Amino acid sequence: MSSLSRAARAFPTLLRVGVAAAMAYRAEMLIWMLTTTMPLVSLALWSAVAASAPVGRFGADDFTEYFLAILIVRQLTGSWLVWEMNMDIKSGALSQRLLKPIHPLVSYAADNLAALPLRALLCLPITVVALVVTSGAREPPAALDLGIWALALMGAWLLNFFTMALIGSLAFVIESSTAVFDIYLAAFMIFAGYLVPLELFPSWLGDIARVLPFRYSLAFPVELITGMLDPGRALVELGVQWAFAAGTAAAALVAWRAGVRRFAAFGG
Repeated sequence: MSSLSRAARAFPTLLRVGVAAAMAYRAEMLIWMLTTTMPLVSLALWSAVAASAPVGRFGADDFTEYFLAILIVRQLTGSWLVWEMNMDIKSGALSQRLLKPIHPLVSYAADNLAALPLRALLCLPITVVALVVTSGAREPPAALDLGIWALALMGAWLLNFFTMALIGSLAFVIESSTAVFDIYLAAFMIFAGYLVPLELFPSWLGDIARVLPFRYSLAFPVELITGMLDPGRALVELGVQWAFAAGTAAAALVAWRAGVRRFAAFGG
């Protein structure tokens, strides 16, 4: 409990330091954000297809709403932890983090969260466009729906962060865990709804996608805010998402502890 209380007291300071770093490297942050604009390419392609006739229930405006939501949610829930961990483990810089009284994953989390205000600011124009496109198309979400969506965003962030921590921990035992991340990223792009709405998958592939964790790291909060998900299932799906997040967190912590023991044994 003492370590938890110590982390809780230190977390606001870590966030302030992280925000300052994000502002200092805002050009680098902007470049990183511009490299994650694949949904805009998908938007152009699918809108062109839907210009002549709807694809399923998706018309051109529906694709615009969906892929702008994908872009916003991805920016607000993404994590780059796997690259940080690889660099720190291979360079030995992790030793300095281990000497501090705060768990390294707590400081990593603060670094990631501190970038969210800048990301949110840069997402603001996209949000305005999305609101204009969907203006009058359907009823605005109720307060309860917005609350569920906020929890879904938190769950997606946790799932992404601890997935990155789990993959990053592989760097303790292999040359570089970024190769594993590349495989994960390929599966993510397919099964998270990043390139194609899962609803447009063949039924058998859609069934597979809906039981994998990828959907809950991106498509689930997008389906919530765009009204694609049956409201009656929202809380059930939210529970599944948070169960995935908790399971991934547990696996990441186990992998981290095993990796740190190996790191210390080899004099890292």
